[in-house]
Formats: sequence, C-alpha cells, structure tokens
Amino acid sequence: MARILLTQAIHPAAQARLGELGEVRVAADTSADTLRRDASGCNVVVVRAPLPEDIFDAAPSLVGAVRHGAGVDMIPVEAATARGVLVANVPGANGHTVAEHVLWSLLHLARRRGAMLARMQTGGAGWAAARSLADEGFELPGRTVGVIGYGHVGQAIARVCASALAMQVLVHSRSGPRPGAPAAEHVALSTLLARSDFVVLACPLTEQTRGLIGAAELAAMRPSACLINVARGPVVNEAALIDALRGGRLAGAALDVFDVQPLPADHPYRQMEQVLLTPHVAGITEDSMRRMGSGVALAVEHLLRGDVPPHCINPEAESAFRLRAKAQPGLIPPTDSRREKPWTARF
Repeated sequence: MARILLTQAIHPAAQARLGELGEVRVAADTSADTLRRDASGCNVVVVRAPLPEDIFDAAPSLVGAVRHGAGVDMIPVEAATARGVLVANVPGANGHTVAEHVLWSLLHLARRRGAMLARMQTGGAGWAAARSLADEGFELPGRTVGVIGYGHVGQAIARVCASALAMQVLVHSRSGPRPGAPAAEHVALSTLLARSDFVVLACPLTEQTRGLIGAAELAAMRPSACLINVARGPVVNEAALIDALRGGRLAGAALDVFDVQPLPADHPYRQMEQVLLTPHVAGITEDSMRRMGSGVALAVEHLLRGDVPPHCINPEAESAFRLRAKAQPGLIPPTDSRREKPWTARF
C-alpha cells in the first residue's frame, strides 16, 4: 500500500480522499529531523512546510512531492530532479484568496486602522487620539498600486484593484504581459517604485528575487507609500525595511511573510503601529483549502499510478521517475475501479 506524508494536515475532504489512495501520515511537527524520520518509507510527500535539502536521501522511496499551493521554494527541486522525484504544485487555487487579503490590507493601511486600534487600547484618552487619525486617511480610487510578479496571484490582485477599487495598476514582471491577463501598465521596477502609492510583492522566491527590495529600492519609494508583502519574507531586506519604517521614509507596511516564522515575540515589527502583521495566512480560507486539497489529491493519484501529474514543474525528471515508479508496482492496485473512472477535482 502507498504511504503519503503530509507535512501538515490539509482540508478534511482532501485528506479523506488521500486515505482512499494509501496510508496517510501527518508529520508530528515540521522540524527537519522529524520530516526526515516521518518521510522514511513514504512514496509521496505533500508539502506545506519547508523540506530539508537532504529529504530525498533520508527517504529514498519518495517518487513525488506535491506543493499544497503554488510556491515551490519549500522543496529542494534540484535534489528531487537528481533523484527522479517529480515535483508538482497547485497554481491559482488561492489567487483570489490572496487578492482579498491584499484588499483588506490596502483598506487598513489607507484608513490607519492598525494605529487606531493600538491607540484605542490606551484607555479614555486613546479614543480622541485614535479618532484624530481619520483626518490622515485617504480613499483608494485613483491611487496607484504597483504589483511585482504577475502570475495567478498578481493577476488576481490587479483585477480586484482595478475593477473593485478603480485604482491605477502598474506591473513589473520578468515574464512581461501574459495572454488573457488583466490589462495593466508594465513598467521597469524603478518606475513602479517611484510612481506607486502601494507596492505589493506577489513574486516567487528565487535567486533573482531574494533581497529584491533593499535599501535602495525602499529609498526610491514615496515617503507616503506602503509596502505589502504576500510573497516570501526574504524578497525584502528586513533590516532595510525596519530602518525605513523607523526613519519615517515609508508610511507603513502589511506583512504576511517573514524571514523567520513564527515571528519572534521581540521582533521590532511588533512595536510599530504602522505595520500590519498576519501569520502567513493571506492564501488560506476554507474555500482555498478545499481547492488546494483537491488539486493535491489529483496530483498524488497521478504519481501513485506512475503518471506525470498536472502542473509538474520538473518534467526533465520524468524518465527517471517512470523507472523508479515501475520498481514500486501496486501502489494503487491495477484492478481498482478508480482506474476506469479517474478521480477529478470535485469538491
């Protein structure tokens, strides 16, 4: 019988579906040592937490790794390819979810809600102090939002900002305009930073985007501008951002991702009323968890049958994968009725 490791639990309906495909384990915790131990003897790992670089050495029976979401920076892809392990993701399943989170962040930053709430906690005098902040708030129509990264998430953000908020949208993306994507003005990074009232990071974490927003980029932004990061923490130079916020060279930030997660209790961000903090939840709702779980279950079924899953990101490993899958026959018995009626995303 196949064995499937989840680094963390997923939607119950998807987890139940995986239970029909094999024995499902949920890792005891997400530490590297635990993941190495719990992956031993497993055939597929479903990824919601970073895998250690040597996971495929520790668990040589793995033939597939499926990202519960889009960003594959949590998976050592080169090591997977070298081992004949196929890697798949579920792109677009939480695009609208993240866009709603960005909308919430825009509204909070524009109306100074974080600072208001902080001042309201100080007692009777805090009421007047909080209320005075309303004079500094502003409306969003006609303001400019710059979106860095124009995949499924970036496109969903652009669509919401343009259609629901009547904002001007600028985009910076290495891939340039995409067929079918919402219309937007594509500009150089320097132009986007200089013209935007809000800069939203929605790009994947790669060697090219690591540290993309540093001291020079923050200095190029307007002092009245705000930064929203729903990408990955290391896309921003954290020390430079703290310095810009402390120095009043940036009006505020909404941060969902960080260099170190969970965010340490004594982190400087926690003392800044102009900073909105959320615990890496921009893409998570009950609805998006259903969609991501659906895509994960479909990918796992393909892998256990020895087939290439949808949204495989390292197809160059296919030949080695097929040889390894043949060496582990019967992960799903060939007489299983599901072979005649392959399961599709249905919940």
